[in-house]
Amino acid sequence: GSNDKVKVDVRVIAATNRDLESSYRAGTFRKDLYFRLNVVTVHVPPLRERRSDMVPLVRSFLARYAPDENVLVTPPAMNCLFQYDWPGNVRELENCVERAIALGNHRTIDLQDLPASIRAAGSAVPVPPAETLAPSAPAIGPGSTDLEDIERQTIQSVFQQVGGDKARAGKMLGISRATLYRKLKRYHIEAGESVGSTAVSAAQNN
Repeated sequence: GSNDKVKVDVRVIAATNRDLESSYRAGTFRKDLYFRLNVVTVHVPPLRERRSDMVPLVRSFLARYAPDENVLVTPPAMNCLFQYDWPGNVRELENCVERAIALGNHRTIDLQDLPASIRAAGSAVPVPPAETLAPSAPAIGPGSTDLEDIERQTIQSVFQQVGGDKARAGKMLGISRATLYRKLKRYHIEAGESVGSTAVSAAQNN
């Protein structure tokens, strides 16, 4: 309510799923506001186009909603998450993990802990039977923060799901074919290599 001017130094970060340029041209978004906001534009692809982020995101949400518990996501459940297209993007994934922790046994998140819509949603990518996913393999430990290990296991999982099809694997992971080739070479992943484990666990805050 003051009439005095107060100098402030702020930075506005705005997010939207709309095409604001088309909106302001159509008269559904204020033109002056568009040009005030449109300084630096960062396009964030939807989660379905960057599935390589799935494991680090799940780990982050486990650490947030079960910080002192060793909650594990089973390989079949993780593969189900990989299949889903996530129309709600990262927020939907976060809600899914939070729900599974709230309603689950606080030890493991398995297929039955996922929403029915996610369990029922299939994709054109064939998924190997659960018994081929090495469920007895050691999960990433609660103290593990090695992102390279996480990335390697994520690539292994997707690469096996698509039967070694590099083009489809790159599309699922949200990376170019050239980048995928570099990562396959870096992690010594060969066609047909079995997945060590896609299970993830909550990281402890040190």
